Amino acid sequence: MQQTLASKRILLGISGGIAAYKSADLVRRLKERGAEVRVILTDAAQQFITPLTLQAVSGNPVSHSLLDPAAEAAMGHIELAKWADLILIAPASADLIARLAHGLANDLLSTCVLASSAPVAVAPAMNQQMYKNIATQKNIATLSEHKFHIFGPGSGAQACGDVGAGRMLEPLELTALTERLFTPVKNLQGLHFTITAGPTREAIDPVRYISNHSSGKMGYALAAAAAKAGARVTLISGPVQLPTPAGVDRIDVLSAEQMLQAALAAAVTADIFIGCAAVADYRVAEIATDKLKKGSENELQLKLVKNPDIIATVAALQQQRPFTVGFAAETRNVLDYARQKLLNKRLDMICANDVSGSQIGFNSEQNAVSVIWRGGELDLPVQAKQQLAEQLIALISQHYQA
Repeated sequence: MQQTLASKRILLGISGGIAAYKSADLVRRLKERGAEVRVILTDAAQQFITPLTLQAVSGNPVSHSLLDPAAEAAMGHIELAKWADLILIAPASADLIARLAHGLANDLLSTCVLASSAPVAVAPAMNQQMYKNIATQKNIATLSEHKFHIFGPGSGAQACGDVGAGRMLEPLELTALTERLFTPVKNLQGLHFTITAGPTREAIDPVRYISNHSSGKMGYALAAAAAKAGARVTLISGPVQLPTPAGVDRIDVLSAEQMLQAALAAAVTADIFIGCAAVADYRVAEIATDKLKKGSENELQLKLVKNPDIIATVAALQQQRPFTVGFAAETRNVLDYARQKLLNKRLDMICANDVSGSQIGFNSEQNAVSVIWRGGELDLPVQAKQQLAEQLIALISQHYQA
C-alpha cells in the first residue's frame, strides 16, 4: 500500500448516527496509507460504536470528555487541536453540522474544531429529508464559506428505509478525498490555460437581451486555481459581477460570437482550454436598432438562429489544438447527456453538473461534478467552488501531462 498519508496526523471526529459503524474501517484505511489517527467520540456516537473498538484499530486512546482530568493540565481539547494536521468528521450528523456552523463549543469535538488552525473536513450522514431541509443546507453552505471541506454525501438506500442523498461516503471514498487534500497541485509553470466563464448576452434591441443565470463563479474559481498553481491564465468572461483573480489576464465579451472570436484567438497558444461559460444556444436573427415598443398585440415573435458551438469549434482545430475540457450543465439525465457531448464534440474531458436545484450550480457557492473522460469517470462531491476548482485543475493537469 502506497504511503500517501505518511506522517500525517488525522483527528477523526465521530458523531451520532448509524454510519458510525463504518468509522472503524475508515481508521484502518487511513492507517494503511501511513496516517496516525486519533479519535474523538461525541456522547451520541458512543451509542453506536465503542471507544474500545476504535482504540484497538487506531492504536491510540479515544477521547470523549471535554474536561478530561487525565489530559495535560486537563486541557485535552487544546492538545488535540494543536496535534492535528487535519480534522475529519465522519459521520457528521445534522446536529453537529448545525453546531459547527454557529460556532458552538459545547463538547470536545466542537471545541477542538474552534481551537484548531488545521483544515476541517466533514462527511454529512443523515436521513435524506433532514439533508434536504433548508436549515441543513444553509448550515452546510455556511461551513463551505468558512473553508470547511464537504465530503459528500452519497445517495442510495438508507438505514431508515428511505432512498436519497444523505448517506455517508464509503471509507475508501473518504480516504481518497483525504489524500487529495494533502496532494498539492503540481507546479503548472509554463502551461497556458484559456478558460471561458459566465453567461453570454444576445441582444434583442438596444435595451433587451437573452441570457441565463450563470454567475461565472465556477469559471473564475478555475482561473484562480490555475493561476495559484503557476499557470498563465487567460480568462474570457461574459458579463458578471466578480473581481478578476490575481495573476489572471481577463478579456470581457458580451455575445457568443464575441466569445468565439476571443476563444479562437487565445486557444492557438493555449495548452489547456476549459469551456466553463454558459453560452446561449440561440441569438436573435435581426437585432432591432431601436427599442421595440409594446403594441396592441398580445404576442411578440422573435426569430432565433443557432449560435456557434465554441467548445466544439476549439476541439475541432486541426493545428495547435489544446487539451479541451467542456462543462455540461443539465437538469435531467445529466451523465447520459455529458457522455454524449464528450463523444459528439470530441472533447478530452467533460465536467457534468446538475443545475436543476438551488443547492449547487448557478449562483451557488457550492458545486459538485462528475468528471468523464474516455475510459474513466470520477465524482467530486458537493463542496465550495474554490475547493472543487483546485481538485479539477489538478485532475485536468494530470490527464494533460499523461
